[in-house]
Amino acid sequence: MNTGLKITAFAAAVAATFGTAYGVGQGVDPVTAEKKPASEHGGHTGEKEEPGGGGADAGAGHADAVPGGLQISERGYTLDLKTSRIDAEKREELRFAVVKDGAGKDGRGKNVTAYETEHDKELHLIVASRDLTTYRHLHPTRAADGTWSTPVELPEAGGYRVFADFKPEGAKEGLTLGADLAVAGKYEPKSLPEHNTKASVDGYEVSLDGELKPGKSADLTLNVAKNGKPVTDLQPYLGSYGHLVALRSGDLAYLHVHPTGEPGDGRTKPGPGVSFAATAPSPGSYRLFLDFKHEGKVRTAAFTVTAGSAGEAASEHDDASESGEHGH
Repeated sequence: MNTGLKITAFAAAVAATFGTAYGVGQGVDPVTAEKKPASEHGGHTGEKEEPGGGGADAGAGHADAVPGGLQISERGYTLDLKTSRIDAEKREELRFAVVKDGAGKDGRGKNVTAYETEHDKELHLIVASRDLTTYRHLHPTRAADGTWSTPVELPEAGGYRVFADFKPEGAKEGLTLGADLAVAGKYEPKSLPEHNTKASVDGYEVSLDGELKPGKSADLTLNVAKNGKPVTDLQPYLGSYGHLVALRSGDLAYLHVHPTGEPGDGRTKPGPGVSFAATAPSPGSYRLFLDFKHEGKVRTAAFTVTAGSAGEAASEHDDASESGEHGH
């Protein structure tokens, strides 16, 4: 991975209101926030992608571009979520396929069976609850016929969004498709976890330095410590020393970020800090999920942050209008 990788931005569909209960499964990197009363409150190569592909420029002042992850079908590919409903607190199998439209007999779709390997995997699967209190980063297994599967077990009922992040073999750009997953059970709405720049997980303390900025690249550094001492021997995970996903509260706009260095490049140290270059597509609240590996186990630290403000966004829009930066 080259230095200075930019963020990949995707968006998920606007959340539907569920009058019944829902929930989803257990992943490699589980995060579940504590309950709080509601009253208290997308190509990862650094290259610019095609519109809709979730490239570095997606969502950052390009209103005409369709964000990646917003659609279940895009650029001739469809996410076929074969498991659209499961039960909360129950281990079940999540099955899906990526279908190439019109590639089969009689013009029907055909499952994709060949992918490019990106960040050590053919496909990355993210599952997140609509309230952003539960998060899973899964690595499913692909069968010969192109059907993917992974065991899942989510602790809470509700509405979830499933993101499939992949690059078909021979494709110029990767893409992210999104689909809704319903999890049955007793549903209790939750509020977004409160703002925090320090998180504790499994005996580790992780602190966040830097702030997300709407429409502008910002440096973020996540520092990992254990028992008060900096961790200087992080292990590579998915080709880097850390993996960061940011989801915007409200519509689950999807930001997929990787560090600005990689193991073995001669300059990137294995901790305690893991640095990222990130651009928020707009002002708003975001949940950041950092996956890191130490002593053979992957752990996830979660943060709630705010990028800019409505006033800041209006000011930037006025500045762009006066300078003639956007045409028609």
